[in-house]
Amino acid sequence: MDVFAQFRQTVLDALGRLDLPGAVRTDAVSAEPPRDPSHGDVATNVAMVVAKQAGMKPRDMAERIATILEDDPTIASVEVAGPGFINLRLSPDFWRERVAVALRAGDDYGRLDIGSGTTVNVEYVSANPTGPLHVGHTRGAVFGDALASLLAFAGYDVTREYYINDGGSQVDTLARSAFLRYREAHGEAIEIGDGLYPGDYLVPVGQAMKDRFGDSLLDRPEEEWLLPVRDFATDAMMEMIRDDLAGLGVTMDVFFSEKSLYGTGRIEDAVAALDAKGLIYQGVLEPPKGKKPEDWEPREQTLFRSTEYGDDVDRPIKKSDGSWTYFAPDIAYHYDKLQRADRLINVFGADHSGYVKRMKAACKALGDGSDRLDIKLTQLVKLMRDGEEVRMSKRDGTFVTLRDLIAEVGAGVVRFVMLTRKNDASLDFDFAKALEQSKDNPVFYVQYAHARVHSLMRRATEEAGIAVPDDAALAGADLSSLTHEADMALIARIAEWPRQVRLASDSHEPHRIAFYLYDLASAFHSLWNRGNADEGLRFVQAGKPEVTLARMALARSCALTISNGLRMLGVTPMEEMR
Repeated sequence: MDVFAQFRQTVLDALGRLDLPGAVRTDAVSAEPPRDPSHGDVATNVAMVVAKQAGMKPRDMAERIATILEDDPTIASVEVAGPGFINLRLSPDFWRERVAVALRAGDDYGRLDIGSGTTVNVEYVSANPTGPLHVGHTRGAVFGDALASLLAFAGYDVTREYYINDGGSQVDTLARSAFLRYREAHGEAIEIGDGLYPGDYLVPVGQAMKDRFGDSLLDRPEEEWLLPVRDFATDAMMEMIRDDLAGLGVTMDVFFSEKSLYGTGRIEDAVAALDAKGLIYQGVLEPPKGKKPEDWEPREQTLFRSTEYGDDVDRPIKKSDGSWTYFAPDIAYHYDKLQRADRLINVFGADHSGYVKRMKAACKALGDGSDRLDIKLTQLVKLMRDGEEVRMSKRDGTFVTLRDLIAEVGAGVVRFVMLTRKNDASLDFDFAKALEQSKDNPVFYVQYAHARVHSLMRRATEEAGIAVPDDAALAGADLSSLTHEADMALIARIAEWPRQVRLASDSHEPHRIAFYLYDLASAFHSLWNRGNADEGLRFVQAGKPEVTLARMALARSCALTISNGLRMLGVTPMEEMR
């Protein structure tokens, strides 16, 4: 259980024992680590929140609550500070028991039920099926997958989804590009014009088309070969994308085709739902702010009143020629998702920032007016090699693919590094740093802590002659010898894990988990290094089996916490490092 959630409840129970005049609202009551660790282990604002409601001064309220809390055996001391904050210092026995709690929980340590089975649809990657995934897609893939795992660990019922953009003009461009490669496979000299996809990844697609269709398409007009070539090339690209995602450890639950929305009445149904609320009308939009394009002319269009739900301008959903805009199928797609999940999360690249307000407006309008959609933007990744930025060009078809990245540094390294910055901050991916074995490389530093614990288990048997029991049995070890401040600092970090899961899931910020793991590894390495000078802090102590078992319990609780965190991020914990 989250220690801080536990003591928040303890504080509320103490408040309930007071004879207050009527009910008070406690939503804003918190119990968190104090900003200054010297103030104690837990700080609560309970008196500040409820005093005015109860007609009391905060300091007086705090004193009354503190008197009740002093009787709790898990609390070593209670202090009222400032205008009415209450600082708690917890007993050493309570902290030591956190080690046993972690060991007994094992792989479930930190798992929460705050989601209570709420269904959440996380849509991420959703790259156009026009080529392999590149480094620009990788960050969204890692972030979305880690977020989905985090939410599942917190008790949400999560669906991972990929939206296949196979209904727009880009797949026609793909078809024309692939058809050139098909002709090339038949020995023709080709020239790839502007606006087509020049990448060599389409060469095997052209060959596969030759194997499938022979020369039957060569002399046909475009209107005859475009559809079968488009379907063939799109399927080939999606197979490539699925393989790329698998290499990164990403498995989607749903692949939703944009094409399935057309000609099925699903777009019409979504628009009708908006129209029933008086949100669809015929109108003329103003020209873009700040400039009036030379070819702009006022045209009546079918518009969605997105400004009613916080958008800057109303949005066209049907053109003056009667065809749908690109926004219409997106509305229909989200209408479908809203019927399948309680909450939606979209992970978009930063280049989609202008799309946020209109999509959130559409979801509010299609739902009950509440904000059921959260959109997370991932900023660009800059690749660095030997101090120089690796330049990429879509026009020339030169880019670093996800597959290339994994081949060079490994999927685990890619995933962890991509989470070392908040999603909306730019990130430098330095190839040398990613493989460096030092404290400056966070993934190495965390993995090294995990591997060190496994080496300790082997050493305990070899050097101290102790057969270290499994975690469940180790939870019963006598932990009273864990008294040093460095021991307690590590225990406090381990005990903070459920709180970090709660904070990260509430804010939809999986990078918090990566940061926490680095801090936990730092606390472990610090304790290890202190043991080099102080024999009493060494994990393996010959001739002292009870002390060694206690220290093994501490080390194992640290390792399983790291393991749980790494797996949440999609990184395999390492037991040995070379």
